[in-house]
Amino acid sequence: MGRVTSDTTATDAAAHRAPEPAQAPPVWQRRLRRFGYPDRPQADVRTRLVPGFPEPSGRMWAVFGAGPAAAARLTRWAGWAGPLLVALVAGVLRFWNLGSPRKVIFDETYYPKDAWSLLQYGYEGTWAKTANDALVAHPPHIMLSPEHSYVVHPPMGKWLIAVGEWAFGMNPFGWRFTVALLGTLSVLLICRIGRRLMRSTALGCLAGALLAVDGLHFVMSRTALLDLIVMFWVVAAFGCLLVDRDRSRGRLAAALPLGPDHVARPDDAVGDRLRLGWRPWRIAAGLCLGLSAATKWNGLYFLAAFALMSVLWDVAARRTAGARHPLRSTLRRDVLPAFGSTVVVALAAYLASWSGWIATKGGYYRDWATSPEGRLGGWTWLPDWLRSLWHYQTEVYSFHTGLTTPHTYQSNPFSWLVLGRPVSYFYEDPKAGQDGCTAAEGCAREVLALGTPLLWWAACFALLYVLYRWLFKRDWRAGAIACGVAAGYLPWFLYQERTIFLFYAVVFVPFLCLALAMMIGAIIGPPGSTERRRTIGAVGAGVLALLIIWNFIYFYPLYTGMPIPKSAWHQRMWFDSWV
Repeated sequence: MGRVTSDTTATDAAAHRAPEPAQAPPVWQRRLRRFGYPDRPQADVRTRLVPGFPEPSGRMWAVFGAGPAAAARLTRWAGWAGPLLVALVAGVLRFWNLGSPRKVIFDETYYPKDAWSLLQYGYEGTWAKTANDALVAHPPHIMLSPEHSYVVHPPMGKWLIAVGEWAFGMNPFGWRFTVALLGTLSVLLICRIGRRLMRSTALGCLAGALLAVDGLHFVMSRTALLDLIVMFWVVAAFGCLLVDRDRSRGRLAAALPLGPDHVARPDDAVGDRLRLGWRPWRIAAGLCLGLSAATKWNGLYFLAAFALMSVLWDVAARRTAGARHPLRSTLRRDVLPAFGSTVVVALAAYLASWSGWIATKGGYYRDWATSPEGRLGGWTWLPDWLRSLWHYQTEVYSFHTGLTTPHTYQSNPFSWLVLGRPVSYFYEDPKAGQDGCTAAEGCAREVLALGTPLLWWAACFALLYVLYRWLFKRDWRAGAIACGVAAGYLPWFLYQERTIFLFYAVVFVPFLCLALAMMIGAIIGPPGSTERRRTIGAVGAGVLALLIIWNFIYFYPLYTGMPIPKSAWHQRMWFDSWV
């Protein structure tokens, strides 16, 4: 009896409680008043919980001749118009001549064919050894049989690739369509995420533009592999958690009582007892994280990292709202719902992605539970399909951890950030007069999974800046960006003996772009800086951005398989390890 157990009760109790007397300032502050030093203004806790967006200025539009009313409308629309414009440019780049090269390149030998098989049978069938050439022949020929094959990645990403094949056919454009679409949408998401994270439309659009001109993201957006699909779901989950953070903190802010001066101050009843209620954006994040893991298992690291980060955000929010025991309050009121919204929802999404394998009974290991080996195992009270699926997952885990076969383009994660060893997806050396080659010396055509070098090298410094902001300035935004990089990057150091590649890094490229945008924002200067300081910073930031765009244009032929003279190709091989 008498305990506060609901949102309404906590809010009413806080509203009717007599305001606590203001704490007397320290002696040294009272002495400073004698010398004319004013008191520090009392900060409204609501602003600390949910900082607003700075009031935009219409000066830029006025320069182009827009009147005050038109400038105000354009400024309001910029929050969506800017990101959509950046995404449009990214989409044109990614979809332009998407079907070239008209070949099955690199690991497209696996996933597009598995995707087509899912459309036909609901599970991965078996393809003839000459199927790659038959697919791009004139006319194409599909050499697929219903005999199941052993695959080592969950089916979600392949189902998405299958959507493009269903719409446009079993051809290079069809199997690359969905990946190009998700690559474009991820640019839009980063623009909006950067805007919410840094409370700046300009910096948000800058982060998205950097992602649009990153070579690794660009190549992966035009190749039917699974890693960019993982990246899309991770970015979507991160954005959902940001919205959830703002909304949950907004509930705390709305429940805080106002003092006589109409300023909200911390209140322990709100901070400790208020329940944050229904949180659909956190559930959406759990769904996205489950779909990322249902594409490739490295999505599980993001599930663990983001779920923990979300709970720590709740602890910080309750502390700011006035909780005396924020950790204890979060453990009591938020952890169990957070577990259900992320881990349980993600597990359900993962299981749902296997629906085709479960329903058709033709997939690899589908009938393992009814085999002699399966009957001898434990947990026989579970459904046969679930026991068979669990056995399949254990076999896949053994495969991944034991994959040590050497590969020409494998690389150690220590070299990833400096682009030590990119991956060549496709290479041909046509002679003059062949495949568009006009150089007498002959040409080279290559699709090279290489990040835009200047962007990545600048991002190395941006990561140091982000770590500084997080560790020494306690900037939660920097911590969120660092969490995204760490979840996508650090786990690979646990598998030093495994065969791994640079293109796995595409999953944390968006967070590198956010880090670089944050550093560029610091270069431009914080609000309140002098006009001279802002001008010098803007010039420096602009030069850096233009150099990154130029660098992308310079390597563009290597990203798209355009024929260029052999000498031009050699000029772009800046390091021996890139050959």
